[in-house]
Amino acid sequence: MPRRKRNAGSSSDATGDSDDSGEHEKTDSSQSDGNTRANTRLTRASLRLSQSSQDVPADIKHVVDRDESPPRTPTGNAQSSESDIDVSSPSASHDESHAKDPSQKDSDSDPSHRPKRRRFHESYNFNMKCPTPGCNSLGHLTGKHERHFSISGCPLYHNLSADECKVKAIDRDKQEEDRSQSQTEESRHATRHQAATPRQVRYKEKVVEMRRKRDSPPPKEQKEKNMEHRQTHGTSREPLLENITSEYDLELFRKAQARASEDLEKLRLQGQITEGSNMIKTIVFGRYELDTWYHSPYPEEYARLGRLYVCEFCLKYMKSQTILRRHMAKCVWKHPPGDEVYRKGAISVFEVDGKKNKIYCQNLCLLAKLFLDHKTLYYDVEPFLFYVMTDADNTGCHLVGYFSKEKNSFLNYNVSCILTMPQYMRQGYGKMLIDFSYLLSKVEEKVGSPERPLSDLGLISYRSYWKEVLLRYMHDFQGKEISIKEISQETAVNPVDIVSTLQSLQMLKYWKGKHLVLKRQDLIDEWKAKETKRGTKTIDPSSLKWTPPKGT
Repeated sequence: MPRRKRNAGSSSDATGDSDDSGEHEKTDSSQSDGNTRANTRLTRASLRLSQSSQDVPADIKHVVDRDESPPRTPTGNAQSSESDIDVSSPSASHDESHAKDPSQKDSDSDPSHRPKRRRFHESYNFNMKCPTPGCNSLGHLTGKHERHFSISGCPLYHNLSADECKVKAIDRDKQEEDRSQSQTEESRHATRHQAATPRQVRYKEKVVEMRRKRDSPPPKEQKEKNMEHRQTHGTSREPLLENITSEYDLELFRKAQARASEDLEKLRLQGQITEGSNMIKTIVFGRYELDTWYHSPYPEEYARLGRLYVCEFCLKYMKSQTILRRHMAKCVWKHPPGDEVYRKGAISVFEVDGKKNKIYCQNLCLLAKLFLDHKTLYYDVEPFLFYVMTDADNTGCHLVGYFSKEKNSFLNYNVSCILTMPQYMRQGYGKMLIDFSYLLSKVEEKVGSPERPLSDLGLISYRSYWKEVLLRYMHDFQGKEISIKEISQETAVNPVDIVSTLQSLQMLKYWKGKHLVLKRQDLIDEWKAKETKRGTKTIDPSSLKWTPPKGT
């Protein structure tokens, strides 16, 4: 007997016989009759509800319309509440007048076809709070967000209210729309050497007039108001900016603040920055983006951003890519301040006095703390000299690393802090910095040693350097007796460091009441083979142009 074709949407097995299919047809027809009666009852109930709602007063009807239980759609799914943002395709039809084909499968019953919904609390963490005293984290400086969690987006910090920020945002959007429209109209009739349009001439005259009004100093009442505001709020609020400059320039500044705050908010929503952690996760430094290792005591308003933008020449730190781009367009620095005391090829070393260039040295210490664990010097930089190594190209001298030393060290420390930037690690620059510090000790005719404690990477670098110095000395030594004192005078390495290195190399033995230095030829040959193969970077003493500072 031929099998009957199964109806679309039926759940019966395709291998059933005709009797089974007949029974299922009866079942389907009974189910359709039941659905018809249910739809009729729903239609009558909806009619009675609509008729009764006409008799309800307006104020009570308004409350009923805002019932917490959302009405159901014809598909049976509850509509999105305020906590659910529907991001389904806008081309989807929601017209109730179009009935579905009963032969088509309901897409809502399949989880793979359901519209994706994004929870509101995924964008905002309500446990976080704005650090500004007295702020409830509501509103945003851009006027486009309901909440904020940083000073850069706080209306209260900028002496504004949330409503004022929204009004300013509407004005900015309107001005931008008018400007783009006028540019479009003018571009149609543009020529190669087009003169200023009457609209542009009038705008320029208006700006000149607005700036001319600001030539007079601010009134006495405004000065008293500014002083009172500063005494009341201190650094927890932005200073009052009215009457400091023209209204036109003040509005430009406000626009720049709102734009920077909007950029930060976009980065926060993308997860690239995290407020509230007080830990900078990454820094943008030149053409590199570096992951940080340790906490650095940057100001709280910068540390809580999670991502910092640093100028690679003057080391000024900023909050957003926009501010960095504007700064780089105006920054005139292309190398560290101070005197260039060494140059060979593209490698240069600058001597920077912490007393003469205090801000630069403080920024350098804050930057270094992101990659050092034991560093404690941040702001008291005046007693130190900083030797900054750079790699030059056609764009400027790029920071490779640095070390600092005290101007007057009673223990003859030749290094207080040393750092190689992460993008230049494992390339031989760390040993170059160490070698340069000992070269300065040789010129001063002193024996030097690094200040303790050393960081983990610093200890590895120094042990490797001391091993290389001793093996080179052993390779070039032609005498019969070796003295630790002579090695120290020749290499400027502290005798304590020499002894510890010889012990680690098993080249120091105690025999018949005397300490003997053993010349292990196998280690010397191994070192020589590695040096010939890799061609290590070295410091050329003839390229040094430096005299010891007075008083050291």
